[in-house]
Amino acid sequence: MTIAHHLDDATLVALAAGTLNEAHAVIAAAHIAMCPACRNTLKSAEAIGGGLLADFTDVKLSSGLKAATLGKLQSVAVAEVRAPHAKTKPGELPEVLRRTLGVNSLDDVKWKRKLPGIGMYDVPLPKGTTTKLKLLSLDKGMTMPVHGHGGEEMTLVLRGSYSDKMGRFAAGDVADLAEDIEHQPIVDSDETCICLISFDVPAKFKSFWARVAQPFSGM
Repeated sequence: MTIAHHLDDATLVALAAGTLNEAHAVIAAAHIAMCPACRNTLKSAEAIGGGLLADFTDVKLSSGLKAATLGKLQSVAVAEVRAPHAKTKPGELPEVLRRTLGVNSLDDVKWKRKLPGIGMYDVPLPKGTTTKLKLLSLDKGMTMPVHGHGGEEMTLVLRGSYSDKMGRFAAGDVADLAEDIEHQPIVDSDETCICLISFDVPAKFKSFWARVAQPFSGM
């Protein structure tokens, strides 16, 4: 597996600091399991963070702040993604996704057919999570409508591939997109393209008919 598209440095720093939103953190951890380069960058970020914390060893926390901090560290969401250094072999589903999805293989996913050629699976997340996490299945040859994003979006390719103006994204590649990016993914593989997508707000489609169909697509 050759990874051509990686996580943004700011995303890796946020993951190391434990401040990345749950849905984005799941995608980041899954990509890191498949990507040696991002795994090494994360280790560096954690080492820098550890050094900064060492400078504050003499700072005392109030009992209330300490209890609140420990409570966050023990949350299910954090526990699900705080083992990102585990490696995944090509073709395998990363451990963090096996736990989060509750399946051992993408072939076990129970898809909901939203529109012709499009399958969707809503990934359950802890109550109160503000971002959405979805598995998206696109039949070969599918072209998504041109759309933008009102917030951050991350897409991790798990099977097949697609292309847009930013290049070709195959299994293991991640698109870590800012809110001002517009694109039109086109499935260019000979098999179904399956992606894991996290987003803050629904996509902003340019086409009138795409906007009409949006409530049915779940995007």
